[in-house]
Amino acid sequence: MDAQTDASDVIVREDSYLTLHYCIQIMSGPAAGTMFANTFDGHPATLQMGVGQWSAGLEAVLLGKPEGATLHADLAPEDAYGERNPALLQWISREMLAENVAQDEHFAPGDMVEFKAVNGMRYSGVLKQLDEHAALFDFNHPLAGAKIRLDAKILGVL
Repeated sequence: MDAQTDASDVIVREDSYLTLHYCIQIMSGPAAGTMFANTFDGHPATLQMGVGQWSAGLEAVLLGKPEGATLHADLAPEDAYGERNPALLQWISREMLAENVAQDEHFAPGDMVEFKAVNGMRYSGVLKQLDEHAALFDFNHPLAGAKIRLDAKILGVL
């Protein structure tokens, strides 16, 4: 920063890198009242805007805010991580599961399992059921379908 620029002139842009503290609370559904993430009681987080680390709706809350800002926002599912998509509940054969994980890995319902897509990307699903032939995974974002509350303190903007 030069002598002509002070912190209040630095705002969050679509391509900014941020250092921030944030707290995301789940406000609806079976997990209502629980904390999804909270950095206020530890080290701040870093966030690169525009690359999918957060949903577009959560990033929109930060856009245009100055360095040093404290903000609070309640977001409906469609403004956060979207509604739950029933098509993202999928049965995976045990053979496909074995191709995507280490042979000695064992899973239980509730476990998050990472898969490799054909294009080399990685994606995760939560194991819902497991039997001798197949496993049911939920590939929805864990916050899909939930109203959430975001509290954030923007510490630095690059």
